[in-house]
Order: sequence, then C-alpha cells, then structure tokens
Amino acid sequence: MKFFLADPGPGPQIQSYGPDYVRIDGKDYRNSLILTPEQVLPDWAPRQIADLRAAHLQALLELCPQIILLGTGPTQIFPEPDLYDGIQGIGLEIMDTGAACRTYQVLRSEDRRVVAGLLLG
Repeated sequence: MKFFLADPGPGPQIQSYGPDYVRIDGKDYRNSLILTPEQVLPDWAPRQIADLRAAHLQALLELCPQIILLGTGPTQIFPEPDLYDGIQGIGLEIMDTGAACRTYQVLRSEDRRVVAGLLLG
C-alpha cells in the first residue's frame, strides 16, 4: 500500500509497505525496526512476536512516546501480557504491521509523539 500526504513535514515518512518490507523515505527495510518522528532505528532485535522480550519494549519506552504502536507482522498477535504489564501512562496499541504503518502516519500527521516497533520477520 502506498501513502500520500499533502504536507508530510520533516522526519521519516512511510511511503509504502508490503508483507516483507516497509519503504521509508525511498529506502526499503526488510528487518524489524523502530520508527519515531525523528529517526529510523533499523534491525530491531525481535524478528517475530515469539522473539519479543520486555527489554525490546523498554527500548521503545526510552524514546519517550505518548503512544507505542506494536506491529506484529502480517497478522495481529498479542504477546504475553506480562511483557507489557509495566507500561503505564502510555498508550500501547498492538496490531498487524500494515495497520501499524497506517496508524503511525495518521498519528504523526497530528504531531503526536508516536513510536512504532514494526516486526517484519
């Protein structure tokens, strides 16, 4: 799916995504990544939801988000609740990676402090 925004503003923009990639600013990423309004952090350690650990979510929290989007791959899969029980005061939305890409773009266009952890493995 391709995205088009009238005035995207500064920072990385998701241009399109597919089952095994996310295109950000003309570059295709094929491994899991973290995306913020300021930067792309490639090669995020978990490749699939079974690899996700509390430390991976902590890496997202350290980026000071208002909301965290967790893209779990081609389908929505909820990780074990004990992994995210400690997240308080910050929204955590768990969805398939395509939905996370779409939601990221909307929240970013609203100047929300959103951080996305996108699993592509």
